[in-house]
Amino acid sequence: MVLQAEEGRRGLTTSPVRVLVATAVPAERDAVAEAYPGDVLAVGVGPARAAAGTATALTRAALAGTPYDLVVSAGIAGGFAPHAPLGSLVVADEITVADLGAETPDGFVPVTELGFGTVTHHPPADLVRRAAAAAGALTGAVLTVSTVTGSAARADALRAGHPTALAEAMEGFGVAEAAAAHRVPVLEIRAVSNPVGPRDRAAWAVPAALAALTTGFGKITPVLESWKSV
Repeated sequence: MVLQAEEGRRGLTTSPVRVLVATAVPAERDAVAEAYPGDVLAVGVGPARAAAGTATALTRAALAGTPYDLVVSAGIAGGFAPHAPLGSLVVADEITVADLGAETPDGFVPVTELGFGTVTHHPPADLVRRAAAAAGALTGAVLTVSTVTGSAARADALRAGHPTALAEAMEGFGVAEAAAAHRVPVLEIRAVSNPVGPRDRAAWAVPAALAALTTGFGKITPVLESWKSV
């Protein structure tokens, strides 16, 4: 199913910090907007749509003379058990695309080792610390994938290649790439709805994860509104 990027609710805020929160789907947007009074946009599923939708919003804001100071990728995600249990909140200290590269006889090679691009973005460390402390969240790497993990073997391989990984989602790296192109800092916040590994929809806790996202943003909002890059 193709999900169109659509604009989120726009609330009034007196904050001097202009923050854009980008989610994949409207359900995530609405969960954030319950607690966050600023701009929230559903940009679509996957890194390509996330990058395109975020870049479009950043460009429009810049052309209007109201550029954003910070971009936040937010939503639900798979968590690597037992490190990130269901319902937990994760603030990324590293946003890494885990499947951009090439398969070789010696295993997977990231695109950077082929001499191209980047595979990792690092959110501002002070912002990560403050946001995690405010929400009681875990901190670690959040991986971006184009194909969601569906086996224990793949989950183990990802964790082996990225030992600090706590969660897996599909949009963070795309949002981060758009933010980097506009020289805007990025943050990623995820609520865990399911374990990374074999797909068992009966074990998913999507409503609880969306509720955790709302609660988390209620606690993180003052941090976002007061933070300034230096």
